Amino acid sequence: MDFQLKTLTVAQAAAEKSDVLIVLVGSAPLTAKDPLSVLAASARKAGDLPDKAGKLLSLYRPEDVVASRVVFAAIGDGKPAAVRTGVAAAVAAAKAHAPKRVAVVFAQSADAAAVACAVTAVADASYVYTSTKSKAEPRSIRNVTLGVADAASVTSAFNDARATVNGIEFAKEWGNRPANHATPTLLGEAAKGLAKLANIKCEVLGPKEVEKLGMGSFAAVAQGSAEPLRFIVLRYQGAPKDQAPVVLVGKGITFDTGGVSLKPAAEMDEMKFDMCGAASVLGTFRALGDIQPAINVVGLIPSCENMNDGRSVKPGDVVTSMSGQTIEVLNTDAEGRLVLCDALTYAKRFEPAAVIDIATLTGACVVALGGVRSGLFSSDEALAGALEAAGETAQDRVWRLPLDDEYAEGLKSNFADVANIAGRAGGAITAAKFLQRFAADFAWAHLDIAGTAWKSGAAKGSTGRPVGLLVSYLTTRAASVAVSAVAASAEASPKAKSAKSAKAGADVKTGKAPKNSTPKARSAK
Repeated sequence: MDFQLKTLTVAQAAAEKSDVLIVLVGSAPLTAKDPLSVLAASARKAGDLPDKAGKLLSLYRPEDVVASRVVFAAIGDGKPAAVRTGVAAAVAAAKAHAPKRVAVVFAQSADAAAVACAVTAVADASYVYTSTKSKAEPRSIRNVTLGVADAASVTSAFNDARATVNGIEFAKEWGNRPANHATPTLLGEAAKGLAKLANIKCEVLGPKEVEKLGMGSFAAVAQGSAEPLRFIVLRYQGAPKDQAPVVLVGKGITFDTGGVSLKPAAEMDEMKFDMCGAASVLGTFRALGDIQPAINVVGLIPSCENMNDGRSVKPGDVVTSMSGQTIEVLNTDAEGRLVLCDALTYAKRFEPAAVIDIATLTGACVVALGGVRSGLFSSDEALAGALEAAGETAQDRVWRLPLDDEYAEGLKSNFADVANIAGRAGGAITAAKFLQRFAADFAWAHLDIAGTAWKSGAAKGSTGRPVGLLVSYLTTRAASVAVSAVAASAEASPKAKSAKSAKAGADVKTGKAPKNSTPKARSAK
Protein backbone atom coordinates (compact mmCIF):
# COMPACT_ATOMS: atom_id res chain seq x y z
CA MET A 1 0.00 0.00 0.00
CA ASP A 2 1.39 3.34 -1.09
CA PHE A 3 0.96 6.35 1.22
CA GLN A 4 1.37 9.96 0.10
CA LEU A 5 1.27 13.13 2.19
CA LYS A 6 -0.13 16.36 0.75
CA THR A 7 -1.05 19.82 1.89
CA LEU A 8 -4.81 19.73 1.30
CA THR A 9 -7.81 21.62 2.60
CA VAL A 10 -11.20 19.94 2.48
CA ALA A 11 -12.06 22.16 -0.51
CA GLN A 12 -8.94 21.00 -2.36
CA ALA A 13 -9.56 17.38 -1.40
CA ALA A 14 -12.88 17.53 -3.22
CA ALA A 15 -10.88 17.62 -6.47
CA GLU A 16 -8.55 14.79 -5.43
CA LYS A 17 -8.80 11.67 -7.59
CA SER A 18 -9.99 8.88 -5.31
CA ASP A 19 -12.70 6.26 -4.98
CA VAL A 20 -13.49 7.27 -1.41
CA LEU A 21 -12.82 10.58 0.30
CA ILE A 22 -12.70 10.34 4.09
CA VAL A 23 -13.09 13.67 5.89
CA LEU A 24 -11.99 13.59 9.53
CA VAL A 25 -14.14 16.02 11.50
CA GLY A 26 -13.10 17.09 14.99
CA SER A 27 -15.24 18.78 17.62
CA ALA A 28 -13.64 22.19 16.98
CA PRO A 29 -15.80 24.67 14.99
CA LEU A 30 -15.80 24.28 11.20
CA THR A 31 -15.14 27.72 9.75
CA ALA A 32 -14.34 26.93 6.11
CA LYS A 33 -17.02 27.88 3.57
CA ASP A 34 -16.47 25.21 0.93
CA PRO A 35 -19.49 22.95 0.26
CA LEU A 36 -18.19 19.88 2.10
CA SER A 37 -17.20 21.84 5.22
CA VAL A 38 -20.58 23.59 5.26
CA LEU A 39 -22.33 20.25 4.83
CA ALA A 40 -20.34 18.70 7.69
CA ALA A 41 -21.14 21.66 9.95
CA SER A 42 -24.83 21.40 9.08
CA ALA A 43 -24.88 17.64 9.69
CA ARG A 44 -23.22 18.12 13.06
CA LYS A 45 -25.69 20.83 14.01
CA ALA A 46 -28.60 18.60 13.01
CA GLY A 47 -27.24 15.71 15.08
CA ASP A 48 -26.50 13.52 12.05
CA LEU A 49 -22.75 13.59 12.76
CA PRO A 50 -22.20 13.38 16.53
CA ASP A 51 -18.81 14.42 17.91
CA LYS A 52 -18.14 10.98 19.38
CA ALA A 53 -15.12 9.41 17.69
CA GLY A 54 -16.08 6.73 15.20
CA LYS A 55 -19.50 8.12 14.22
CA LEU A 56 -19.95 8.26 10.44
CA LEU A 57 -22.04 9.96 7.77
CA SER A 58 -21.74 8.64 4.21
CA LEU A 59 -22.62 10.39 0.94
CA TYR A 60 -22.88 8.97 -2.59
CA ARG A 61 -21.73 11.14 -5.51
CA PRO A 62 -22.08 14.55 -3.85
CA GLU A 63 -21.90 17.54 -6.19
CA ASP A 64 -18.51 19.02 -7.06
CA VAL A 65 -16.59 16.09 -5.56
CA VAL A 66 -14.44 13.84 -7.74
CA ALA A 67 -14.68 10.86 -5.37
CA SER A 68 -17.81 8.80 -5.89
CA ARG A 69 -18.21 8.37 -2.14
CA VAL A 70 -17.55 10.68 0.79
CA VAL A 71 -17.40 9.50 4.41
CA PHE A 72 -17.47 12.07 7.19
CA ALA A 73 -15.83 10.50 10.25
CA ALA A 74 -15.98 12.09 13.70
CA ILE A 75 -12.65 12.19 15.56
CA GLY A 76 -13.81 13.91 18.73
CA ASP A 77 -11.04 15.92 20.39
CA GLY A 78 -8.61 15.04 17.59
CA LYS A 79 -6.20 13.24 19.90
CA PRO A 80 -4.45 10.10 18.64
CA ALA A 81 -6.85 7.62 20.23
CA ALA A 82 -9.87 9.40 18.77
CA VAL A 83 -8.22 9.70 15.35
CA ARG A 84 -7.46 5.98 15.36
CA THR A 85 -11.08 5.16 16.21
CA GLY A 86 -12.49 7.48 13.55
CA VAL A 87 -10.17 6.32 10.78
CA ALA A 88 -10.70 2.64 11.60
CA ALA A 89 -14.48 3.05 11.41
CA ALA A 90 -14.32 4.98 8.14
CA VAL A 91 -11.98 2.52 6.43
CA ALA A 92 -14.11 -0.41 7.59
CA ALA A 93 -17.14 1.26 5.97
CA ALA A 94 -15.21 2.09 2.80
CA LYS A 95 -13.90 -1.48 2.39
CA ALA A 96 -17.39 -2.68 1.50
CA HIS A 97 -17.00 -0.89 -1.86
CA ALA A 98 -13.52 -2.31 -2.59
CA PRO A 99 -11.88 1.06 -3.28
CA LYS A 100 -8.41 1.22 -4.82
CA ARG A 101 -7.70 4.86 -4.09
CA VAL A 102 -8.59 6.50 -0.79
CA ALA A 103 -8.03 10.09 0.28
CA VAL A 104 -8.09 10.99 3.99
CA VAL A 105 -8.19 14.69 4.89
CA PHE A 106 -8.29 16.43 8.26
CA ALA A 107 -10.99 19.11 8.36
CA GLN A 108 -9.08 20.88 11.16
CA SER A 109 -5.42 21.13 12.12
CA ALA A 110 -3.64 17.87 13.00
CA ASP A 111 -0.41 17.37 14.91
CA ALA A 112 2.30 14.80 14.21
CA ALA A 113 0.85 12.20 16.61
CA ALA A 114 -2.60 12.41 14.99
CA VAL A 115 -1.10 12.04 11.51
CA ALA A 116 0.94 9.01 12.55
CA CYS A 117 -2.13 7.35 14.08
CA ALA A 118 -4.14 8.01 10.92
CA VAL A 119 -1.52 6.20 8.82
CA THR A 120 -1.29 3.16 11.10
CA ALA A 121 -5.09 3.00 11.47
CA VAL A 122 -5.67 2.94 7.70
CA ALA A 123 -3.16 0.11 7.34
CA ASP A 124 -4.53 -1.88 10.27
CA ALA A 125 -8.16 -1.58 9.17
CA SER A 126 -7.40 -2.63 5.60
CA TYR A 127 -4.92 -5.47 6.30
CA VAL A 128 -5.66 -8.87 4.75
CA TYR A 129 -3.67 -12.09 5.21
CA THR A 130 -3.17 -14.04 1.97
CA SER A 131 -0.01 -16.16 2.19
CA THR A 132 -1.53 -19.63 2.58
CA LYS A 133 -4.77 -19.10 0.65
CA SER A 134 -5.10 -20.66 -2.79
CA LYS A 135 -7.48 -17.94 -4.02
CA ALA A 136 -6.19 -14.88 -2.25
CA GLU A 137 -8.21 -11.69 -2.17
CA PRO A 138 -5.71 -9.07 -1.02
CA ARG A 139 -6.66 -5.65 0.32
CA SER A 140 -8.32 -3.57 -2.37
CA ILE A 141 -6.82 -0.28 -1.21
CA ARG A 142 -3.63 0.40 -3.13
CA ASN A 143 -3.07 4.14 -2.75
CA VAL A 144 -3.77 6.39 0.23
CA THR A 145 -3.40 10.17 0.12
CA LEU A 146 -3.31 11.87 3.50
CA GLY A 147 -4.23 15.55 3.45
CA VAL A 148 -3.28 18.03 6.18
CA ALA A 149 -3.11 21.81 6.49
CA ASP A 150 0.71 21.88 6.53
CA ALA A 151 2.42 18.76 5.19
CA ALA A 152 5.95 20.05 5.83
CA SER A 153 5.40 20.23 9.58
CA VAL A 154 4.44 16.55 9.90
CA THR A 155 6.60 14.94 7.20
CA SER A 156 8.98 13.27 9.64
CA ALA A 157 6.14 11.74 11.66
CA PHE A 158 4.44 10.61 8.45
CA ASN A 159 7.59 8.90 7.16
CA ASP A 160 8.19 7.16 10.48
CA ALA A 161 4.56 5.99 10.49
CA ARG A 162 4.90 4.51 7.00
CA ALA A 163 7.98 2.61 8.12
CA THR A 164 6.20 1.47 11.27
CA VAL A 165 3.36 0.12 9.14
CA ASN A 166 5.89 -1.93 7.17
CA GLY A 167 7.22 -3.32 10.44
CA ILE A 168 3.79 -4.06 11.89
CA GLU A 169 2.69 -5.86 8.74
CA PHE A 170 5.93 -7.86 8.66
CA ALA A 171 5.20 -8.95 12.24
CA LYS A 172 1.58 -9.76 11.35
CA GLU A 173 2.68 -11.83 8.38
CA TRP A 174 4.96 -14.08 10.45
CA GLY A 175 2.58 -14.17 13.38
CA ASN A 176 -0.29 -15.30 11.17
CA ARG A 177 1.54 -18.00 9.27
CA PRO A 178 0.70 -21.57 10.33
CA ALA A 179 3.43 -23.28 12.31
CA ASN A 180 4.45 -25.48 9.37
CA HIS A 181 5.02 -22.28 7.36
CA ALA A 182 6.88 -20.51 10.17
CA THR A 183 9.36 -22.99 11.60
CA PRO A 184 12.48 -21.84 13.49
CA THR A 185 14.46 -22.40 10.28
CA LEU A 186 12.07 -20.23 8.27
CA LEU A 187 12.20 -17.50 10.93
CA GLY A 188 15.95 -17.56 10.57
CA GLU A 189 15.62 -17.12 6.81
CA ALA A 190 13.25 -14.19 7.35
CA ALA A 191 15.81 -12.59 9.63
CA LYS A 192 18.55 -13.10 7.05
CA GLY A 193 16.33 -11.35 4.53
CA LEU A 194 16.27 -8.27 6.74
CA ALA A 195 20.05 -8.08 6.46
CA LYS A 196 19.53 -6.81 2.90
CA LEU A 197 18.42 -3.50 4.46
CA ALA A 198 21.01 -0.83 5.22
CA ASN A 199 22.99 -1.17 8.47
CA ILE A 200 21.45 -4.53 9.43
CA LYS A 201 23.43 -7.74 9.92
CA CYS A 202 22.19 -11.19 10.87
CA GLU A 203 23.67 -14.36 12.31
CA VAL A 204 21.70 -17.56 12.88
CA LEU A 205 23.02 -20.20 15.30
CA GLY A 206 21.95 -23.85 15.32
CA PRO A 207 21.86 -26.62 17.94
CA LYS A 208 25.63 -27.19 18.03
CA GLU A 209 26.41 -23.51 18.61
CA VAL A 210 23.69 -23.25 21.27
CA GLU A 211 25.09 -26.31 23.05
CA LYS A 212 28.60 -24.84 22.93
CA LEU A 213 27.27 -21.62 24.51
CA GLY A 214 25.84 -23.64 27.40
CA MET A 215 22.22 -22.71 26.75
CA GLY A 216 20.90 -25.80 28.50
CA SER A 217 17.54 -24.28 29.38
CA PHE A 218 16.76 -23.23 25.80
CA ALA A 219 17.99 -26.56 24.41
CA ALA A 220 15.82 -28.52 26.86
CA VAL A 221 12.64 -26.97 25.46
CA ALA A 222 13.67 -27.79 21.89
CA GLN A 223 14.71 -31.40 22.47
CA GLY A 224 11.22 -32.86 21.98
CA SER A 225 10.79 -31.47 18.47
CA ALA A 226 11.93 -32.77 15.10
CA GLU A 227 12.43 -29.14 14.03
CA PRO A 228 15.93 -27.90 14.93
CA LEU A 229 16.16 -24.81 17.13
CA ARG A 230 17.54 -21.52 15.88
CA PHE A 231 19.10 -18.66 17.84
CA ILE A 232 18.82 -15.51 15.74
CA VAL A 233 21.08 -12.50 16.31
CA LEU A 234 20.18 -9.29 14.46
CA ARG A 235 22.24 -6.11 14.66
CA TYR A 236 21.28 -2.65 13.50
CA GLN A 237 24.07 -0.08 13.66
CA GLY A 238 22.90 3.47 13.14
CA ALA A 239 25.29 5.07 15.63
CA PRO A 240 29.03 4.81 16.38
CA LYS A 241 30.16 1.36 17.50
CA ASP A 242 31.04 2.59 20.98
CA GLN A 243 27.43 3.59 21.69
CA ALA A 244 25.83 0.93 23.90
CA PRO A 245 22.96 -0.84 22.11
CA VAL A 246 19.39 -1.48 23.14
CA VAL A 247 18.80 -5.23 23.07
CA LEU A 248 15.38 -6.64 22.11
CA VAL A 249 14.72 -10.28 23.06
CA GLY A 250 11.72 -11.95 21.42
CA LYS A 251 10.21 -15.27 22.46
CA GLY A 252 10.13 -17.45 19.34
CA ILE A 253 8.15 -20.58 20.20
CA THR A 254 6.78 -21.33 16.74
CA PHE A 255 4.28 -23.82 18.16
CA ASP A 256 3.49 -24.64 21.76
CA THR A 257 1.74 -27.89 22.61
CA GLY A 258 2.59 -27.38 26.26
CA GLY A 259 4.95 -30.35 26.06
CA VAL A 260 4.32 -33.14 28.54
CA SER A 261 2.12 -30.67 30.46
CA LEU A 262 -0.17 -30.80 27.44
CA LYS A 263 -2.54 -27.93 26.67
CA PRO A 264 -6.29 -28.54 26.13
CA ALA A 265 -7.22 -29.22 22.50
CA ALA A 266 -9.62 -26.27 22.28
CA GLU A 267 -7.97 -23.29 20.58
CA MET A 268 -4.57 -25.00 20.55
CA ASP A 269 -4.26 -23.86 16.94
CA GLU A 270 -3.70 -20.36 18.32
CA MET A 271 -0.40 -21.51 19.79
CA LYS A 272 1.13 -20.69 16.41
CA PHE A 273 0.98 -17.13 17.79
CA ASP A 274 3.40 -18.04 20.59
CA MET A 275 6.23 -16.60 18.49
CA CYS A 276 4.67 -13.12 18.27
CA GLY A 277 7.41 -11.73 20.52
CA ALA A 278 9.93 -12.89 17.93
CA ALA A 279 7.74 -11.49 15.15
CA SER A 280 7.68 -8.11 16.87
CA VAL A 281 11.49 -8.04 16.95
CA LEU A 282 11.61 -8.89 13.24
CA GLY A 283 9.01 -6.20 12.53
CA THR A 284 10.91 -3.62 14.53
CA PHE A 285 14.08 -4.30 12.55
CA ARG A 286 12.06 -4.03 9.34
CA ALA A 287 11.01 -0.54 10.43
CA LEU A 288 14.53 0.41 11.53
CA GLY A 289 15.78 -0.48 8.06
CA ASP A 290 13.50 2.21 6.62
CA ILE A 291 13.83 4.90 9.30
CA GLN A 292 17.60 4.56 9.85
CA PRO A 293 17.64 6.20 13.31
CA ALA A 294 20.96 7.09 14.97
CA ILE A 295 20.94 4.25 17.48
CA ASN A 296 22.38 0.76 17.86
CA VAL A 297 19.97 -2.13 18.37
CA VAL A 298 20.51 -5.86 18.84
CA GLY A 299 17.71 -8.38 18.33
CA LEU A 300 17.90 -11.83 19.95
CA ILE A 301 15.35 -14.52 19.07
CA PRO A 302 15.55 -17.97 20.72
CA SER A 303 13.27 -20.02 18.46
CA CYS A 304 12.04 -23.60 18.71
CA GLU A 305 8.90 -25.72 19.01
CA ASN A 306 7.61 -27.09 22.31
CA MET A 307 6.60 -30.60 21.31
CA ASN A 308 6.23 -34.12 22.66
CA ASP A 309 8.33 -37.18 21.97
CA GLY A 310 10.43 -39.64 23.96
CA ARG A 311 13.16 -37.03 24.46
CA SER A 312 10.92 -34.23 25.73
CA VAL A 313 11.82 -32.49 28.96
CA LYS A 314 9.63 -33.79 31.82
CA PRO A 315 8.10 -32.19 34.92
CA GLY A 316 10.68 -32.53 37.67
CA ASP A 317 13.68 -32.43 35.34
CA VAL A 318 16.48 -30.05 36.30
CA VAL A 319 18.27 -28.12 33.55
CA THR A 320 21.28 -25.83 33.66
CA SER A 321 20.93 -22.39 32.12
CA MET A 322 23.67 -20.43 30.36
CA SER A 323 24.09 -18.37 33.53
CA GLY A 324 24.96 -21.51 35.47
CA GLN A 325 21.76 -21.37 37.51
CA THR A 326 19.86 -24.66 37.67
CA ILE A 327 16.12 -24.73 37.04
CA GLU A 328 13.55 -27.30 38.15
CA VAL A 329 10.98 -27.66 35.37
CA LEU A 330 7.73 -28.12 37.29
CA ASN A 331 5.58 -27.37 34.26
CA THR A 332 6.75 -27.88 30.67
CA ASP A 333 4.10 -25.42 29.49
CA ALA A 334 6.05 -22.63 31.20
CA GLU A 335 8.63 -22.94 28.44
CA GLY A 336 8.85 -19.32 27.31
CA ARG A 337 10.78 -18.25 30.37
CA LEU A 338 13.16 -21.19 29.84
CA VAL A 339 14.22 -19.98 26.40
CA LEU A 340 14.23 -16.30 27.37
CA CYS A 341 16.49 -16.72 30.39
CA ASP A 342 19.36 -17.97 28.23
CA ALA A 343 18.82 -15.16 25.73
CA LEU A 344 18.93 -12.62 28.56
CA THR A 345 22.24 -14.07 29.73
CA TYR A 346 23.56 -13.87 26.17
CA ALA A 347 22.49 -10.20 26.00
CA LYS A 348 25.00 -9.29 28.69
CA ARG A 349 27.92 -9.64 26.25
CA PHE A 350 26.75 -6.54 24.35
CA GLU A 351 27.11 -4.32 27.45
CA PRO A 352 23.65 -2.97 26.68
CA ALA A 353 22.16 0.39 27.55
CA ALA A 354 18.85 -1.46 28.10
CA VAL A 355 17.33 -4.88 27.46
CA ILE A 356 13.65 -5.39 26.64
CA ASP A 357 12.18 -8.86 26.30
CA ILE A 358 8.87 -9.37 24.52
CA ALA A 359 6.86 -12.54 25.03
CA THR A 360 3.43 -14.12 24.89
CA LEU A 361 4.31 -15.38 28.33
CA THR A 362 1.30 -15.94 30.61
CA GLY A 363 -2.43 -16.50 30.52
CA ALA A 364 -2.44 -14.70 33.85
CA CYS A 365 -1.60 -11.45 32.07
CA VAL A 366 -4.62 -11.96 29.81
CA VAL A 367 -6.80 -12.37 32.88
CA ALA A 368 -5.32 -9.23 34.44
CA LEU A 369 -5.32 -6.87 31.45
CA GLY A 370 -7.35 -8.49 28.68
CA GLY A 371 -6.49 -7.48 25.12
CA VAL A 372 -6.19 -3.73 25.69
CA ARG A 373 -2.81 -3.18 27.33
CA SER A 374 0.35 -5.28 27.41
CA GLY A 375 1.88 -6.02 30.79
CA LEU A 376 5.04 -4.07 31.63
CA PHE A 377 7.57 -5.08 34.26
CA SER A 378 10.86 -3.28 34.80
CA SER A 379 13.73 -2.99 37.22
CA ASP A 380 14.55 0.50 35.92
CA GLU A 381 12.30 3.53 36.49
CA ALA A 382 13.61 5.56 33.55
CA LEU A 383 13.19 2.64 31.13
CA ALA A 384 9.70 1.90 32.40
CA GLY A 385 8.68 5.54 32.03
CA ALA A 386 10.07 5.73 28.50
CA LEU A 387 8.19 2.58 27.44
CA GLU A 388 4.95 3.85 28.95
CA ALA A 389 5.33 7.14 27.08
CA ALA A 390 6.15 5.33 23.83
CA GLY A 391 3.05 3.20 24.24
CA GLU A 392 0.85 6.28 24.60
CA THR A 393 2.42 7.93 21.56
CA ALA A 394 1.98 4.84 19.40
CA GLN A 395 -1.44 3.94 20.84
CA ASP A 396 0.13 0.60 21.78
CA ARG A 397 -0.39 0.93 25.49
CA VAL A 398 1.10 -0.92 28.45
CA TRP A 399 0.29 -1.18 32.15
CA ARG A 400 3.05 -1.53 34.68
CA LEU A 401 2.81 -4.31 37.25
CA PRO A 402 4.91 -4.74 40.41
CA LEU A 403 8.09 -6.73 41.01
CA ASP A 404 8.12 -6.96 44.81
CA ASP A 405 10.63 -9.49 46.08
CA GLU A 406 7.91 -11.35 47.97
CA TYR A 407 6.47 -12.56 44.65
CA ALA A 408 9.60 -14.68 44.12
CA GLU A 409 8.96 -16.82 47.21
CA GLY A 410 6.92 -19.35 45.23
CA LEU A 411 9.82 -19.97 42.84
CA LYS A 412 11.94 -21.66 45.51
CA SER A 413 12.92 -25.27 44.83
CA ASN A 414 14.27 -28.11 46.95
CA PHE A 415 16.13 -29.55 43.98
CA ALA A 416 17.47 -26.60 41.97
CA ASP A 417 18.35 -22.94 42.30
CA VAL A 418 14.87 -21.94 41.12
CA ALA A 419 11.63 -23.50 39.88
CA ASN A 420 10.12 -22.39 36.58
CA ILE A 421 6.66 -21.74 38.06
CA ALA A 422 5.10 -20.65 41.32
CA GLY A 423 1.44 -20.94 42.33
CA ARG A 424 -1.55 -19.63 40.36
CA ALA A 425 -1.71 -16.33 42.22
CA GLY A 426 0.06 -13.47 40.46
CA GLY A 427 1.22 -15.73 37.65
CA ALA A 428 2.28 -12.91 35.31
CA ILE A 429 4.34 -11.35 38.11
CA THR A 430 6.04 -14.56 39.23
CA ALA A 431 7.00 -15.24 35.60
CA ALA A 432 8.57 -11.80 35.44
CA LYS A 433 10.36 -12.44 38.74
CA PHE A 434 11.85 -15.59 37.22
CA LEU A 435 13.22 -13.60 34.28
CA GLN A 436 14.50 -10.85 36.56
CA ARG A 437 17.00 -13.33 38.05
CA PHE A 438 18.78 -13.37 34.69
CA ALA A 439 18.67 -9.61 34.10
CA ALA A 440 20.42 -8.23 37.16
CA ASP A 441 23.37 -6.73 35.27
CA PHE A 442 21.53 -4.20 33.10
CA ALA A 443 18.45 -1.98 32.85
CA TRP A 444 15.69 -4.44 31.95
CA ALA A 445 12.04 -4.47 31.02
CA HIS A 446 9.68 -7.33 30.23
CA LEU A 447 6.59 -6.95 28.03
CA ASP A 448 3.99 -9.69 28.45
CA ILE A 449 1.95 -9.52 25.23
CA ALA A 450 -0.12 -12.68 25.73
CA GLY A 451 -3.34 -10.66 25.62
CA THR A 452 -2.40 -8.17 22.91
CA ALA A 453 -0.33 -10.06 20.31
CA TRP A 454 -3.33 -11.59 18.57
CA LYS A 455 -7.13 -11.62 18.46
CA SER A 456 -9.40 -14.64 18.64
CA GLY A 457 -12.84 -15.32 17.20
CA ALA A 458 -14.05 -13.90 13.88
CA ALA A 459 -11.20 -11.37 13.85
CA LYS A 460 -8.58 -14.06 14.59
CA GLY A 461 -5.13 -12.88 13.64
CA SER A 462 -1.92 -11.21 14.72
CA THR A 463 -2.08 -7.55 15.76
CA GLY A 464 1.58 -6.76 15.11
CA ARG A 465 1.90 -5.38 18.64
CA PRO A 466 4.12 -4.11 20.17
CA VAL A 467 6.07 -3.03 17.06
CA GLY A 468 4.54 0.44 17.27
CA LEU A 469 5.62 0.85 20.88
CA LEU A 470 9.15 -0.43 20.23
CA VAL A 471 9.72 1.78 17.18
CA SER A 472 8.42 4.81 19.07
CA TYR A 473 10.71 4.04 22.00
CA LEU A 474 13.79 3.54 19.83
CA THR A 475 13.28 6.63 17.64
CA THR A 476 12.60 8.79 20.69
CA ARG A 477 15.69 7.42 22.41
CA ALA A 478 17.77 8.06 19.27
CA ALA A 479 16.57 11.67 19.13
CA SER A 480 17.30 12.15 22.83
CA VAL A 481 20.82 10.73 22.50
CA ALA A 482 21.46 12.99 19.50
CA VAL A 483 20.38 16.09 21.44
CA SER A 484 22.61 15.10 24.35
CA ALA A 485 25.55 14.58 21.98
CA VAL A 486 25.05 18.02 20.42
CA ALA A 487 24.88 19.61 23.88
CA ALA A 488 28.05 17.80 24.97
CA SER A 489 29.83 18.86 21.80
CA ALA A 490 28.82 22.47 22.33
CA GLU A 491 29.98 22.30 25.92
CA ALA A 492 33.38 21.02 24.82
CA SER A 493 33.86 23.58 22.01
CA PRO A 494 36.52 26.35 22.31
CA LYS A 495 33.77 28.97 22.20
CA ALA A 496 31.98 27.36 25.14
CA LYS A 497 35.24 27.08 27.08
CA SER A 498 35.87 30.79 26.43
CA ALA A 499 32.41 31.59 27.72
CA LYS A 500 33.06 29.54 30.85
CA SER A 501 36.35 31.36 31.40
CA ALA A 502 34.67 34.74 31.02
CA LYS A 503 31.94 33.75 33.43
CA ALA A 504 34.51 32.51 35.95
CA GLY A 505 36.31 35.88 35.74
CA ALA A 506 33.19 37.95 36.40
CA ASP A 507 32.81 39.88 39.64
CA VAL A 508 31.01 37.60 42.09
CA LYS A 509 28.97 40.49 43.48
CA THR A 510 27.91 42.29 40.30
CA GLY A 511 28.17 39.44 37.79
CA LYS A 512 29.99 41.85 35.41
CA ALA A 513 33.04 40.76 33.43
CA PRO A 514 36.39 42.21 34.58
CA LYS A 515 37.82 45.18 32.65
CA ASN A 516 40.55 43.14 31.00
CA SER A 517 38.10 40.64 29.50
CA THR A 518 38.05 40.57 25.72
CA PRO A 519 35.03 41.61 23.61
CA LYS A 520 34.84 38.02 22.41
CA ALA A 521 34.61 36.74 25.98
CA ARG A 522 31.90 39.28 26.83
CA SER A 523 30.02 38.28 23.71
CA ALA A 524 30.34 34.60 24.49
CA LYS A 525 29.01 35.15 27.96
